[in-house]
Amino acid sequence: MKHTLAASTAVVGLVLGGLAASAPAVAAPPEKPGPPGHAGLPSHAGPPAHAGPGARDLARYAEDTWTSLAAMAHENTGLPDDNIGGTLDESTASGYTSPTNIGGYLWSTVTARDLGIIDAGEARERLTATVSTLETMERNEGSGMYYNWYAPDTGAKLETFPTSGEVIHPFLSTVDNGWLAAGLRIVREAEPTLSDRADALYESMDFSAFFDTAGAAGLPAGTNRGGFWEAPPGDGCAVEAPMYNGSGEQAFYTCHHYDTTVSESRIATYLGISDGSIPASGLYGTHRTMPAGCDWAWQEQLPTGENREYDGVDVYEGVYSYDGMSFVPSWGGSMFEALMPDLLIPEAEWGPRSWGVNHPITVEVQKRHGLNEAGYGYWGFSPASNPFGGYSEYGVDIAGIRSDGYTSDAEKTDVDIDRPGCTEGTNPDPTFGDGVVTPHAAFLALPYDRQGVLKNLRGIEKKLGAYGPGGFYDAVAVTSDTVAERYLSLDQSMIMAAIGNALTDDSLKDYMVDDRMEQNLRPAIEQQVFGSSWGASRP
Repeated sequence: MKHTLAASTAVVGLVLGGLAASAPAVAAPPEKPGPPGHAGLPSHAGPPAHAGPGARDLARYAEDTWTSLAAMAHENTGLPDDNIGGTLDESTASGYTSPTNIGGYLWSTVTARDLGIIDAGEARERLTATVSTLETMERNEGSGMYYNWYAPDTGAKLETFPTSGEVIHPFLSTVDNGWLAAGLRIVREAEPTLSDRADALYESMDFSAFFDTAGAAGLPAGTNRGGFWEAPPGDGCAVEAPMYNGSGEQAFYTCHHYDTTVSESRIATYLGISDGSIPASGLYGTHRTMPAGCDWAWQEQLPTGENREYDGVDVYEGVYSYDGMSFVPSWGGSMFEALMPDLLIPEAEWGPRSWGVNHPITVEVQKRHGLNEAGYGYWGFSPASNPFGGYSEYGVDIAGIRSDGYTSDAEKTDVDIDRPGCTEGTNPDPTFGDGVVTPHAAFLALPYDRQGVLKNLRGIEKKLGAYGPGGFYDAVAVTSDTVAERYLSLDQSMIMAAIGNALTDDSLKDYMVDDRMEQNLRPAIEQQVFGSSWGASRP
C-alpha cells in the first residue's frame, strides 16, 4: 500500500553550498541583435524528429514539469514561488522566491519554447514580465546583487517569512545570484527582444564583491565567500569588511568560504572568470579534497593524490575511492553539487581531463550505491523535500567530504570508515534503511547514462507512483513508498534544463557561452587535471 505525505513548507535556498497563467501581454521593444559573440536563435529550436532513446518519455516529462512551473509563476510579476503542493493548488504555494528560483524559471521558459510546449509569443510575454519585474526589484547598491528572498506576487524584498513570521536578515548569496545571472545570460541570447535589457541587468551584477583575495585557511589562492549581509545578521557568524569590489560599501561576510572544487557554487566563479572580475585561480585554486594526513582526518575519507601546479599555484589533486573508482568528491556527496553547473557550462567538453572523467564516475557512484551497496533498487540522491515532512539533504555519504555528510536514507545512516593511521571508523559497514531518491538527481545524469536514467525514472513513476500533474514529485522513500507530494521550482528547473539539453543538443549551453566566456573561462577549465580514474571497474 502506498503512503503519501505532502512535505511541509520549508525554506529552500542555496546559501550554504542554501505561474499561475500566461504572463500578461507586454509591449516588446523593437527587435535588436544579441550581444557581441552571440549568434541568435539556434537552428535546433524545437524538438528534433530523432532525439535519441526515450525521447517520447522525456518530452512527456518536460511537458508535465512545465505545468508545475507555470502553476508557480505569478502572472503580474513573472516570478515563481519557491514551491507548491502536489495538487498545484495556488493556495499551497510558498509565498516567497529567491534569485535561484527566478533564474531557473527563465531558462525553463526558454526550454519550454524550444521544445514546443509553449509558443514563441507566450514565452516572450513570460520572459518580458520577469525581466520587467527584475528591473524594479530592490538590490544591493554596492554590488548590484539581489537579496535572497522576495515576495513573488509583488517583487518586494521580504523582511519576514510568510510561512513562519521569522525575521529575515537580508542576505546577498553568491551562488543564488550566480543562477539568476546565468538565467539572464540565457535570456539575452535566446530572446532578441529582451537582449539589451537582460544584458544590462547581467552586467550590473559584480561578482568580485564576493571574492576574497586572501582566500580560506589552507588554500593557495583567493576564493568566494558564501555571501554577505548589509548589517550584522543577529546571532549569525559574520566577518565585517569593506566590500571586496572596492565599492566603498561595508559588508558583513559569511564566515565560510566556497573552498571546494566540486560545488554548485562554481557557477558564480565561472561567471566572474568569464567577466574578468575573478582570476582563474579562483577555480583551480580550490580544494579537490581536504589535504591528506591526520590533521584533516575529520573528512570522510583519507584522500590519495599528488600535487600539480597551475600558473604558479600549487594544488593538491586529491581523490576519494569507491568500488575501485577514484573521483573528486563534493562537500556532501549529492548530485546537484556535482552536476548542476554542467547543465549550463560545457564542463565535460572543456575539461576532458577533469570534469569529462569525474562527471560519469560521480553518476556511477550514485548508481552503484543505490542499486548495489544500499539495495534500494533506485538511485539519485540530492537535497530535496523530505517525504516525511520538511526538507533534507540527501547524498551518498561516503562520496562527500563532510564527515557527517548527506545521507541517502530517511534514517540518516552515517557511514564512518577507518582512516588508517589516524582514526578508526565507527560505522564502516552500515545497514541502510528507507532510501530517499530525488528524481531531479537522476535527470542530471542524463548525459552520462541515458539508458540507466530512463530505466530508473520509469520505475520511480510506474512502480513507486511518485508522479503527479506537474511531473515527478520531489522525492520518494522507496521502502515505505512514502512520497513528498510537492514541487520545488529549483528542482523542476533542473529537470527542464536536463531534458531540454538532451532533446535539443545542449541548447542552453549554446545560449550561455559567448566569445568572452570561451576566451576567459575555457582555458581555466581545460588546464585542470583531476586524479579521477575508473580503475578496473568501468561499466
